[in-house]
Amino acid sequence: MTVIVRDLRPDAPAEIEGFIRVRHAALPYVFFSPESLRHAISLSHPRAHARKLVAEEDGEIIGTAQVGLAHESPVPGQGFLNVYVDPARTGRGAGALLVRTAEEHLAAHGATNLFAWVVDEPGNRAFAERHGYRPSRSAHFLRLDLAHTALPPLQDPPPGIELRTAADFADDPRPLFALDAAVAADEPGDIDVEFTDYEAWVAETWRYPHLDLELTSVAVADGHPVAFSVAHTNGAGRYGTGMTGTVRDHRGRGLAKLVKNHSLHRARAAGYTEAYTGNDSDNGPMLAINQWFGYEIRATEVRYVRAVG
Repeated sequence: MTVIVRDLRPDAPAEIEGFIRVRHAALPYVFFSPESLRHAISLSHPRAHARKLVAEEDGEIIGTAQVGLAHESPVPGQGFLNVYVDPARTGRGAGALLVRTAEEHLAAHGATNLFAWVVDEPGNRAFAERHGYRPSRSAHFLRLDLAHTALPPLQDPPPGIELRTAADFADDPRPLFALDAAVAADEPGDIDVEFTDYEAWVAETWRYPHLDLELTSVAVADGHPVAFSVAHTNGAGRYGTGMTGTVRDHRGRGLAKLVKNHSLHRARAAGYTEAYTGNDSDNGPMLAINQWFGYEIRATEVRYVRAVG
């Protein structure tokens, strides 16, 4: 039995399903679908030099890797490789071969630092450290039993704040782009990002196949969005938060709680039974908000980094 690594073929439905199966087996807290995977592949920025790799053994996909350069970072050379192997098929060399292929590709395109998310389990961390990576920050996956957990009561917005949904911006989402860019700039992380390309944002974020405009809540002050909670749904009971944030000038007013609470209440009324989100471990305010709602940490990933050369 020989393991080979190659690029995913997006026009092969069985391979798309195999990629998703492995990702869900290794990381069940993040939702993937054929639509979202094809969406990501079709919109890959040329400067990202992105690849979706699969490790195959006897015709079966047993490992995957998402590889590329963080083209939205103001610092050049920031590469990423997120490798996942089917937990039932480890020990066959798939992970090591995926890492080697990814590293060679990134180095050839000028990467100077390589970042990888690693599920916080002893075997996974030891694997990363054997390959020369050192631990950096961490992040948590959280789950809320939306069907059986009592949500905080709905509250009226404070004076000067109006609650709307992303659907109200369907004709012109540019104000939400500005809000997303401002919030993302303050988000904790190893790689700084700058959203400057509105058309790319529309294609990648606004047209993401699981973005739910009706369940995405937006707080508006003086006609401008100042806080939002972005909802992703799969139409079959699963709801996820893509981002919750508030611009600096309006923080400390409870707007993050306000918009997320309204989104969660409407999601439950629409029949969604599970809610997922993720938080950087250093983002204490957002962790506190999610725990206030009743979210529980289900798993942790550690960000590992290695300097090239």
